Amino acid sequence: MNLTELPYRTLAIVRGSDRAAALRTVLTLAEEGITTAEVSLTTTDALWVIGQARRELGAHALLGAGTVLTADDAARAADAGAGFLVTPGLIEGVGTELPVLMGAVTPTEVMTATARGALAVKLFPASLGGPAYLTALRAPFPDVPFLPVGGIDAAAACAYLTAGAAAVGVGSPLIGDAADGGDLAALRARAARWRSSLTQEVTI
Repeated sequence: MNLTELPYRTLAIVRGSDRAAALRTVLTLAEEGITTAEVSLTTTDALWVIGQARRELGAHALLGAGTVLTADDAARAADAGAGFLVTPGLIEGVGTELPVLMGAVTPTEVMTATARGALAVKLFPASLGGPAYLTALRAPFPDVPFLPVGGIDAAAACAYLTAGAAAVGVGSPLIGDAADGGDLAALRARAARWRSSLTQEVTI
C-alpha cells in the first residue's frame, strides 16, 4: 500500500449512525473514483459495513478500519475484511500483519510510530499546525509518509499535498451526512468537486 499511489491521493473517512447508509457511502465513493476508504469503528455496526463492502468491492479493494484503539479492535477489523488499520494515536502490539497508519502529532510521537512499524504517520489533528507544520516535520523526517487528517477541505488538501503529504484523509467535507442517511446525489456532487480540485494537484 503506497499512499502516493492512491486515486486522488485521498483516503475517505466514513463515519455514521446508519449502517446501511454507511455502506452505500463507501460503494458510492468507489463508483465515483474515490476508491480508498476507512470505515471508522465508531460507525454503527462498523464491522458489518466493512464485511459487506469487502464482499461488494472484492478482495483487492483498499478498504480499511479507522479509530482502531486496541489489539482487539485490530483483530476484529481484520476478521471483518479490513485491509489496513488507522489509529488516532500511538498503539502498541496490534497483533496483525495489516498495514497500520498510526496517529501522531509531535516529533517524538512520529519517531515512536515509525519504531512501531507504522506504514505511515496519520498527522492528527492536522489542523493544529496546518501545512506549515507538516513542512517543519518533514525536515527531520523526509522519508516518513505523512497522511494529514482533521479539518481538511479541498483547498487544505491541495496545500498539504504541496507541502509534501503522501496523501490526505478527508471526512465530513466530502462525506457530509451521507453515512447518516443523507442524499447520495449530493455525495456524488461533492465527490466530483473533490476530484476536480485535486486533479489539479496530483498525477492520477
